[in-house]
Amino acid sequence: QVQLVESGGGLVQAGGSLRLSCAASRRTFSGYTVAWFRQAPGKEREFVGAITWSGGSTLYADSVRGRFTIARDNAKNTLYLQMNNLKPEDTAVYYCAADYVGLSTVVGNYDYWGQGTQVTVSS
Repeated sequence: QVQLVESGGGLVQAGGSLRLSCAASRRTFSGYTVAWFRQAPGKEREFVGAITWSGGSTLYADSVRGRFTIARDNAKNTLYLQMNNLKPEDTAVYYCAADYVGLSTVVGNYDYWGQGTQVTVSS
Protein backbone atom coordinates (compact mmCIF):
# COMPACT_ATOMS: atom_id res chain seq x y z
CA GLN A 1 0.00 0.00 0.00
CA VAL A 2 1.09 3.52 -0.76
CA GLN A 3 -0.46 6.62 0.77
CA LEU A 4 0.06 9.92 -1.01
CA VAL A 5 -0.64 13.39 0.38
CA GLU A 6 -0.53 16.49 -1.81
CA SER A 7 0.01 20.04 -0.60
CA GLY A 8 0.94 23.45 -1.93
CA GLY A 9 -2.14 24.41 -3.89
CA GLY A 10 -3.70 27.84 -3.70
CA LEU A 11 -4.77 30.95 -5.56
CA VAL A 12 -2.29 32.70 -7.85
CA GLN A 13 -2.49 35.31 -10.57
CA ALA A 14 -1.79 34.43 -14.18
CA GLY A 15 1.93 34.42 -14.82
CA GLY A 16 2.71 33.40 -11.27
CA SER A 17 4.21 30.23 -9.85
CA LEU A 18 3.32 27.51 -7.38
CA ARG A 19 5.09 24.39 -6.18
CA LEU A 20 3.06 21.33 -5.30
CA SER A 21 4.37 18.54 -3.10
CA CYS A 22 3.37 14.91 -2.87
CA ALA A 23 4.59 13.08 0.22
CA ALA A 24 4.52 9.32 0.27
CA SER A 25 4.15 6.89 3.12
CA ARG A 26 6.18 4.23 1.39
CA ARG A 27 9.83 4.08 2.43
CA THR A 28 11.00 3.93 -1.14
CA PHE A 29 9.52 4.50 -4.54
CA SER A 30 12.17 2.42 -6.25
CA GLY A 31 10.70 0.93 -9.42
CA TYR A 32 7.60 3.13 -9.32
CA THR A 33 6.43 5.80 -11.66
CA VAL A 34 5.00 8.81 -9.85
CA ALA A 35 2.79 11.17 -11.79
CA TRP A 36 0.70 14.32 -11.62
CA PHE A 37 -2.79 14.53 -13.05
CA ARG A 38 -5.36 17.31 -12.89
CA GLN A 39 -9.11 17.62 -13.16
CA ALA A 40 -10.98 20.81 -13.94
CA PRO A 41 -14.70 21.16 -13.18
CA GLY A 42 -16.78 19.29 -15.70
CA LYS A 43 -13.76 17.74 -17.38
CA GLU A 44 -12.04 14.39 -17.28
CA ARG A 45 -8.88 13.86 -15.26
CA GLU A 46 -5.88 14.50 -17.49
CA PHE A 47 -2.19 13.68 -17.41
CA VAL A 48 0.22 16.47 -16.49
CA GLY A 49 3.59 14.77 -16.09
CA ALA A 50 5.38 11.75 -14.68
CA ILE A 51 8.79 10.63 -13.49
CA THR A 52 10.32 7.20 -13.07
CA TRP A 53 11.59 7.20 -9.53
CA SER A 54 14.71 5.14 -10.11
CA GLY A 55 15.92 6.49 -13.43
CA GLY A 56 14.50 9.98 -13.30
CA SER A 57 13.05 9.86 -16.81
CA THR A 58 10.25 12.37 -17.28
CA LEU A 59 7.29 12.88 -19.57
CA TYR A 60 5.07 15.96 -19.80
CA ALA A 61 1.79 16.83 -21.41
CA ASP A 62 2.15 19.21 -24.34
CA SER A 63 0.04 21.79 -22.52
CA VAL A 64 2.55 22.16 -19.67
CA ARG A 65 5.90 21.28 -21.25
CA GLY A 66 8.36 24.13 -20.72
CA ARG A 67 6.32 25.62 -17.86
CA PHE A 68 6.03 22.75 -15.37
CA THR A 69 8.88 20.68 -13.93
CA ILE A 70 8.70 17.45 -11.94
CA ALA A 71 11.40 16.69 -9.41
CA ARG A 72 11.86 14.13 -6.68
CA ASP A 73 13.61 14.04 -3.33
CA ASN A 74 14.62 10.47 -2.64
CA ALA A 75 15.56 11.11 0.97
CA LYS A 76 12.15 12.62 1.74
CA ASN A 77 10.10 10.32 -0.52
CA THR A 78 8.54 13.45 -1.91
CA LEU A 79 7.57 14.43 -5.42
CA TYR A 80 7.34 18.05 -6.51
CA LEU A 81 5.59 19.86 -9.34
CA GLN A 82 7.04 23.30 -10.00
CA MET A 83 4.53 25.30 -12.00
CA ASN A 84 5.66 28.52 -13.65
CA ASN A 85 3.91 30.99 -15.94
CA LEU A 86 0.54 29.71 -14.77
CA LYS A 87 -2.51 30.30 -16.93
CA PRO A 88 -6.22 30.39 -16.02
CA GLU A 89 -6.66 27.13 -17.93
CA ASP A 90 -4.32 25.46 -15.43
CA THR A 91 -7.04 25.84 -12.79
CA ALA A 92 -7.91 22.36 -11.51
CA VAL A 93 -7.55 19.91 -8.66
CA TYR A 94 -4.10 18.39 -8.95
CA TYR A 95 -3.50 14.77 -7.95
CA CYS A 96 -0.38 12.72 -7.58
CA ALA A 97 -0.47 9.04 -8.41
CA ALA A 98 1.93 6.13 -8.27
CA ASP A 99 2.31 2.60 -9.58
CA TYR A 100 4.59 0.23 -11.46
CA VAL A 101 3.58 1.46 -14.94
CA GLY A 102 6.53 3.01 -16.72
CA LEU A 103 5.85 6.49 -18.06
CA SER A 104 2.13 5.96 -18.45
CA THR A 105 -0.28 8.81 -19.19
CA VAL A 106 -3.37 6.67 -18.55
CA VAL A 107 -5.41 7.36 -15.41
CA GLY A 108 -6.53 3.75 -15.11
CA ASN A 109 -2.96 2.46 -14.94
CA TYR A 110 -2.37 4.03 -11.53
CA ASP A 111 -3.72 2.35 -8.40
CA TYR A 112 -2.47 4.78 -5.77
CA TRP A 113 -3.82 8.33 -5.57
CA GLY A 114 -3.66 11.29 -3.25
CA GLN A 115 -6.69 13.33 -2.22
CA GLY A 116 -5.84 16.26 -4.49
CA THR A 117 -4.99 19.91 -3.98
CA GLN A 118 -6.80 22.85 -5.58
CA VAL A 119 -4.93 25.24 -7.85
CA THR A 120 -6.78 28.35 -8.98
CA VAL A 121 -5.25 30.80 -11.45
CA SER A 122 -6.95 34.16 -11.79
CA SER A 123 -6.76 36.25 -14.95
